[in-house]
Amino acid sequence: MKSSTLIIISDYGVGDPAFTEVILQLKILLPNVFIYPQSTPPFSTINTGFWIYQIAQTPNLKNTYIYSNTAPRKDDKSAQKNNKGEKLMYARLNNGFEIMAVNSGYVFSFVKPHVQKFHYVNVKNEGSQFRSRDLFPKAVAKMVIADKAFLGEKEKAGVIPNYPQNVICAIDGYGNIKTTTQASQINLSPGQTVTITINKQKHTATYSDGVFNIKDGELVFAPGSSGHNDRFMEIFVRGGSAYRLFDRPNVEDEFIVI
Repeated sequence: MKSSTLIIISDYGVGDPAFTEVILQLKILLPNVFIYPQSTPPFSTINTGFWIYQIAQTPNLKNTYIYSNTAPRKDDKSAQKNNKGEKLMYARLNNGFEIMAVNSGYVFSFVKPHVQKFHYVNVKNEGSQFRSRDLFPKAVAKMVIADKAFLGEKEKAGVIPNYPQNVICAIDGYGNIKTTTQASQINLSPGQTVTITINKQKHTATYSDGVFNIKDGELVFAPGSSGHNDRFMEIFVRGGSAYRLFDRPNVEDEFIVI
């Protein structure tokens, strides 16, 4: 079998033993595959979708797959019999990248324009509170070894919702705030002053088209490190933390720039 990498993106939490349990089940089925866990904030399908996009659009990436389980189970807010929840779906992008993820919220939204094939997965959807460990790994393994028996009914990519604009999608370890706004949507001139509001916290920032074209300690609104050919805008303080400056906002909070 070719050398492959499987990235698990889930909201179990950093260091949560749930990652270990899921990885162990996958290693039983895929003993020679490198498995890398990546945690997202609890229930955040925006953050999950953002990282799926960022990884899946990486140029020249070969033999790498994503398995995602961020499942708030909000598709039906009534009591769920037998731990039933959102369906597991498969997407193949136009660059060949393959993703298997619970279809919840905005998980597929960032890659929506790139989806070439979209299918339900032939897998049991209920009967365990821990579906990502007990039910889904066999289907994931089939995706990695190219056994198409997991493919179920086709679905149109048009059913995938568009992700919201002007929302925080990630906060990195430096306290930089990544947003769902892309550089192509911005009509500002370098050096222009703007006011950024997050949860009633207002601060003056400078728009920059380059991360280091500003002074140390200055609040900046600029294209960030994510987004590939159309960068996502970031709010950051050079040498500081925008996260602390704006009183520790949450992923999925809205922001305003005027």
